[in-house]
Amino acid sequence: MDSFRLCVALGPLAVYLLLLGVINLSRRPLMVTGGRDLAALGIGVSGLVLIGPVELLLPEEAVNAYQKYVWLLLVAMYSLGVSLAALLSRPRLTIYNMSVEQLRPVLAATINALDHEARWAGSSLVLPGLHVELHLEPNSVMRNVSLVASGDEQSYAGWRQLDSALSARLKPAESPPNPWGVALAIAAALMIGVLGWQMLEHPQAISQGFRDMLRL
Repeated sequence: MDSFRLCVALGPLAVYLLLLGVINLSRRPLMVTGGRDLAALGIGVSGLVLIGPVELLLPEEAVNAYQKYVWLLLVAMYSLGVSLAALLSRPRLTIYNMSVEQLRPVLAATINALDHEARWAGSSLVLPGLHVELHLEPNSVMRNVSLVASGDEQSYAGWRQLDSALSARLKPAESPPNPWGVALAIAAALMIGVLGWQMLEHPQAISQGFRDMLRL
């Protein structure tokens, strides 16, 4: 892989891993919606997608027809694809840097304030007043928990209420840093180091790769 393609592949991924490392090393939990989580992942792997399947399957006729605008169209199509996947996915709330044991009392207090008819069944939860059904999906290794919709018939207004109420409850919460955040930060730092070295050693190759991609 030449210097230009290496930079395109590792650049977004390094930023994504660095962001995950900072989140996991923080003493505060962070909650994001499933759509935002998927969008961040899509951006993180965008470089790998562009120099992998997109470039491999890119028809030469499209390059000749659209010239330098072909990559702009491909980026737009990729962004629309990620957005469509986020819109079609089931509602989800992911709480980073918090174990399921730490989350349960905070979630229970939130649910009691929102819906007195809420019912637990193991790791599943039904909120009739909000028309929300969900189950907990803990990730013990990365120490995060996802609240995932259990069925297709969900109230998005109910999920927004749950999102707002749980976010308020999580603001004063504290959690010890996740040791895996160190590994993520180191991986990101190594990638950034490789990118910096490539830019210093092969600036002309990277500049030429950029020109070739845009057909300048």
